[in-house]
Amino acid sequence: MERFHRLAHSIWDCKYHVVWIPKYRRKELYGKKRQIVVDTIKQWARIKGIEIIEGHAMPDHIHLCLAIPPKYAVAHVIGLLKGKSASEVMSFGNKSSRMVRGRTFWARGYCVSTVGLDEEKIREYIRNQERKDMLEEETGI
Repeated sequence: MERFHRLAHSIWDCKYHVVWIPKYRRKELYGKKRQIVVDTIKQWARIKGIEIIEGHAMPDHIHLCLAIPPKYAVAHVIGLLKGKSASEVMSFGNKSSRMVRGRTFWARGYCVSTVGLDEEKIREYIRNQERKDMLEEETGI
């Protein structure tokens, strides 16, 4: 894979580390809901030409490393992915939509940082986040 991507009038390398959480940091992302969220994010990323470099759905948050074309604002992309995935989860059975007040699944905010030259460190962090959390819980650190 080339480092730079091409559009009609630009060559770009724009990568972002993105994290967002469910409303009230509920541990909502298990089983069927998790699969719906993952599939929806993959589908809309493909439609918009966004490359998912690395990703992991934890029970209480989503970690992604994304290559977003410069023609899209980062806020627009995150809003799209959160909105579409929330909509899909809410349409999955009546029980799940009753669990979340006001039909909001994700919390309003998100965390984003540019990746730059530390891409491999970010990818490793996303891959090993769950293992690291379990170790911290076991050791109490």
